[in-house]
Amino acid sequence: MKLGEIHHIAVICSDKDAALAFYHDKLGFPIIRENYRPARDDWKIDLQMGECELELFIMKDHPARLSPEAYGLRHLAFRVASVEDTVKELNALGIETEPVRSDDYTGKKMTFFKDPDGLPLEIHD
Repeated sequence: MKLGEIHHIAVICSDKDAALAFYHDKLGFPIIRENYRPARDDWKIDLQMGECELELFIMKDHPARLSPEAYGLRHLAFRVASVEDTVKELNALGIETEPVRSDDYTGKKMTFFKDPDGLPLEIHD
């Protein structure tokens, strides 16, 4: 078996407007499709993220994420040309970032920020 590149990543969000303001308006991921699913009373919104898609599921009354250290997906990491420049852009959009640090193993610069529901997102050289 040979698995290829990642096709999509799915994120459960609590608020449609906040999720779109963050992922589409601020981070700039274009909307591919927006579908309301009446049987589930939720939204599935697909965004273009390079060669991959980011699926946003807008669902009501789901449990909050207790910790990024719980089993399962820990965080999403985005490769950027310059961590420092991207931090400036994020901060200008009102998105707080952690201090820039070096990856202990690669020596490359990196930092974290969070989406509206607290999902950790990383930028990495």
